[in-house]
Amino acid sequence: MEAALAWSKADLHIHTRLSDGGPSPLQVVEHVLRHTDLAVIAITDHNRMDGGLRVRSLAAQYGLEVIVGEEVGTADGHLLALFIEEPIAPGRPMEDTVAEVHAQGGLAIAAHPYDAISSSLLGRGNRRWTEERLASLPLDGVEVLNGSLVRHVANLRATRTAHRLGLTMVGGSDAHHLAVIGQAHTRFPGRTAEDLRRAILAGTTEAGGRPWRVRQYLSWVGGCFIPRTVRRARSAVRAYAR
Repeated sequence: MEAALAWSKADLHIHTRLSDGGPSPLQVVEHVLRHTDLAVIAITDHNRMDGGLRVRSLAAQYGLEVIVGEEVGTADGHLLALFIEEPIAPGRPMEDTVAEVHAQGGLAIAAHPYDAISSSLLGRGNRRWTEERLASLPLDGVEVLNGSLVRHVANLRATRTAHRLGLTMVGGSDAHHLAVIGQAHTRFPGRTAEDLRRAILAGTTEAGGRPWRVRQYLSWVGGCFIPRTVRRARSAVRAYAR
């Protein structure tokens, strides 16, 4: 009889400065190794995958397993595309995007499905989608614990829906700054990225951890969001002045 696999943690939703995050790829690797007990991380920058490629390259020498991913802005809400080989184009219907992820051998996870702020499948402003329509999608899982959500009821609703529809449940920090990486995570039997893939497909993962604290929101707003917004505004002004 085989011994049961020990369980590990993975953070399936991390951003770098290559999209709208604060940390560099190197800073992400160093922080995960020094300050977390994560065995696997997924880099899911918005509508691009080069951040994941850079983090994976940097992490290889340390034995940290990195899933190259992308948070795709579909026409119907955000989708976490994991284990992909090529960038997934944004702006298309959710069904088509999920199909492309699967064509690459990747996994498709509905990101923060009830978030009222970010573009989400079942968010307040998306009346085209219902739980019944969600059930018809060949999703590989649902993010039932998103660390960045201000309204925690959104996570509770995602959990109830995943239970009712029998969908695999995962968690991710949605980290845009270092301090919250791994705070919300996915627990899975095994240690490697392939163990995690198998667990997601088998429905044996668990969402764990907790959302960001208020002071962590404030730290992100003051240290990342506002400076980035100012930089973009200055760049726009300079471009217009030319």
